[in-house]
Amino acid sequence: MFGENTLEGAAAAVPSRGFGQTRIVWLTLIFLVAMHLLAAFAVVHLVQHFSWWTLGLGVVWYLFCGLSITAGYHRLFSHRSYSASGPARTLLLLFGAAAWQRSALGWAIDHRVHHSDSDGPSDPYSVKHGFWWAHVGWVFSDASARRERDGVPRDLTDDVLLRLQHRYWLPLAVVTGFVVPWCLGLLWGDPWGALLIAGCLRAVMMWHATYSVNSFAHRFGRQTYSKTESARDNRWVALASLGEGYHNFHHRFQTDYRNGVRWFHYDPTKWFIWGLSIVGLARGLVRVPRHVIAAARDRCRKVSTSPQ
Repeated sequence: MFGENTLEGAAAAVPSRGFGQTRIVWLTLIFLVAMHLLAAFAVVHLVQHFSWWTLGLGVVWYLFCGLSITAGYHRLFSHRSYSASGPARTLLLLFGAAAWQRSALGWAIDHRVHHSDSDGPSDPYSVKHGFWWAHVGWVFSDASARRERDGVPRDLTDDVLLRLQHRYWLPLAVVTGFVVPWCLGLLWGDPWGALLIAGCLRAVMMWHATYSVNSFAHRFGRQTYSKTESARDNRWVALASLGEGYHNFHHRFQTDYRNGVRWFHYDPTKWFIWGLSIVGLARGLVRVPRHVIAAARDRCRKVSTSPQ
């Protein structure tokens, strides 16, 4: 059935407890604070020592790492909305690690639980625990680690590349997210600027783009395809998150490789996936039939206009 996803094992049973009821992973919290401070310093550095090369590297790294989260962690590994070749999956996992959002395996577990119990007690980033919990508070909770211990879906454990990235994602993140930008910055004499802009500032901006899907897109926007959950379509979130803001559609039709289904929707991730398919690096792109989408939109419109 469209929009349906299952989670094996006991992972879905781990409750999301919100602020004041969770154990804080202090190392994660300290890292988040430190990265925000370095991001602020990166802005100062860019103003004082402006370089188009450094700024360009930051933009390129944002796109590479961002698409690795949206097209890789999310639409490929979490939802299996298409299949990708080995080289494409390797690059998505490599730059996905540099996003500093944990391994693809751990990310996918949390996200599948989010969909299987959206707004419910097991939802890792339920907006019902509060806007700031959904945005960032859940990140330094210990619940994600407990979900990984309690059960992992077979399709994730059977994937050799996912297992390797899960084991080595931290050194991969350091190398791809910090070391490579620093080395590239040597080419134009601004290694520390490249590290700060393409490493720290880029990562922090990406965090908030991703987190905004859990917070803003569950609180503000239109419910065009379903009113049974808090997910909403938010074009501003889509702009920041490379197309992930059409969240009401995504919650209704999780397996579709598109989030922005209309031709005018800003969804560079779907264009990227489609581009991979054109050059033979992706196949089996899942598209919900138009009449099914139209029927969901019509039902939702009738609910909106019916007397209470």
